[in-house]
Amino acid sequence: MDQINVFLMELTKPRGLIFAFVFVGALTWLCYAFSDKITRGRVHGSAVAIVIGLILAFVGGMLTNGKRGIADVPLFAGFALMGGAMLRDFCIISTAYGVRLEELKKAGLAGVLSLVIGTFVAFVVGVAIAYAFGYRGTVDLTTIGAGAVTFIVGPVTGTAIGASSDIIALSIAAGVVKSIAVMILTPLLAKPFGLTNPAAAMVYGGLMGTTSGTAAGLAATDARLVPYGALTATFYTGFGCLVCPSVCYIIMRMIFG
Repeated sequence: MDQINVFLMELTKPRGLIFAFVFVGALTWLCYAFSDKITRGRVHGSAVAIVIGLILAFVGGMLTNGKRGIADVPLFAGFALMGGAMLRDFCIISTAYGVRLEELKKAGLAGVLSLVIGTFVAFVVGVAIAYAFGYRGTVDLTTIGAGAVTFIVGPVTGTAIGASSDIIALSIAAGVVKSIAVMILTPLLAKPFGLTNPAAAMVYGGLMGTTSGTAAGLAATDARLVPYGALTATFYTGFGCLVCPSVCYIIMRMIFG
């Protein structure tokens, strides 16, 4: 067993990031297979993968008494880089470059309004929950509120306005919970809410915003609706990254001082 551990460390230590991508790829494949074979598509593979990722992060932190989750385990040290700010910001930029304003026009006025309303409603709900749990600082409230928009907007906002690492972590957790909830609840609420056509999917994508949650939820509902929901949801993250550290933060300073 010791020889195996030594071999694995020698193999993965200089290739930590590559191993992290291979591990995540294999885990994602297994999660999608589980979704397809066990739940018959009722729970999307992305939701399963996120839950397992959270469990692994928790177990890694408990085993090592560390602060970086599974990245504190030497074998999985590459996750610190994979999940760090550099690749996070790369994802944001690549998403922004993939957006075309011509496509947003296809969503029409309803799509644009849903985008704006969805962003600010999510922010207000996040702020209200943070306030109810005793947070009073403007920076803390703004960061957690931004996390309720998406788990990308939260850390971007927190970094921009100087939030602590603990608050940024809470903002990410808020966004992940929202993403999982959207994945799971979308198929259940689709018919009662009339989410059965492209126009409704566009509005839904703008209101929910979390691209991963919306796309996965719509895929489990009707795969034909995914492009329409993702169309407005794609703009949601970019819009949130613009308004939360600026407009929302200014408003919060005016209210809370």
